[in-house]
Amino acid sequence: MLVFLYAMKEEHVILVNENDEQIGTMPKLEAHEKAALHRAFSVFVFNGKNELMLQQRAAHKYHSPNLWTNTCCSHQRVGETNIEAGKRRLQEEMGFETELKDTIAFIYKAPFDNGLTEHEFDHILVGHFDSEPVLNPEEVSDWKWMSLDAIKKDMEYNPQFYTEWFKIIFEKFYEHINIAK
Repeated sequence: MLVFLYAMKEEHVILVNENDEQIGTMPKLEAHEKAALHRAFSVFVFNGKNELMLQQRAAHKYHSPNLWTNTCCSHQRVGETNIEAGKRRLQEEMGFETELKDTIAFIYKAPFDNGLTEHEFDHILVGHFDSEPVLNPEEVSDWKWMSLDAIKKDMEYNPQFYTEWFKIIFEKFYEHINIAK
C-alpha cells in the first residue's frame, strides 16, 4: 500500500483555468486536497446494442472505492491529447483499445467524505466496443453493460452505488451522451 500511495503522490495533473488553458501542474493528491481545478477525461464506451460499459472501481481506491462509474476516467499528462490520454487509460484499466471521439467538456466540483475534492475540467470521450474487457484488478473490480435508461433509473433508486462525477454527467449531459453514442 505504501508503494501505491507513493506512486499516486508522484503522478501530476495539469492545472487549468476556466477556459481549459494550462496554468501549471501539481501532484495529483495535492490537487485533490486543495480542490485545484485540473484537466480530466471520462470515457464512455458503448456496444452495438447501445449499452454503456460500466466499471466498478477497485476496493482500495483512495476515493469512491467499489462504486460504479463510466468505462474509465483519469487525467491527461503534459503533452498528451485528450484522445491519447483516453486510449492510454482505457488500455491500463480495461485492457482494450478502441477509437474515441472528443465530444463535450464541463467543469464540476465534488467533495468526498475523506476530505478530498474532485474539481475538474472534464472532457467526455465516446467510443464503441463489442467484446469483453481484460480488467486491471488494481483499478477495477467488476464491469457490466447497461442501457442509459436502466442506469438513469438505477441512479434514481440507488445513487449511493455510483461515483459523484458519473451522477453529475448524467444529470447535466444525459441527452448529449445519448445522442453522441
